[in-house]
Amino acid sequence: MTRISISRVRRRRHRKVLKQTSGHQGGRHRLFRQAHESMLHALSYSYAHRKERKGDRRRQWNVRINAGARANGISYSLLIHGLKLAEAEVDRKILADLAVQDPGAFAQVVNRAKEQLKAAAA
Repeated sequence: MTRISISRVRRRRHRKVLKQTSGHQGGRHRLFRQAHESMLHALSYSYAHRKERKGDRRRQWNVRINAGARANGISYSLLIHGLKLAEAEVDRKILADLAVQDPGAFAQVVNRAKEQLKAAAA
């Protein structure tokens, strides 16, 4: 029986890993062993950071909503509570966009929340 050469498969696998690590420094993009370890770390970081990015966006939305709410004389937490009482179907992404792009419409939303807060207090 003839001996099976793995050279073609190995070369392609190595080339694929080295291509994925092309931006890394030193031996981490030239030497297969280091490049393979570097690639595994990079892929795990990218997976984790895709999850973290969603939290970062939500924090950014909250900051923008708070700034718009304070400009209209109400705190962030009271605004959110008033919107829940008003049963408004507006999420934080849309609220943040309104606060930045259309302050007039955001002011109307804030007024609606204030009315609901007054009605709940009375």
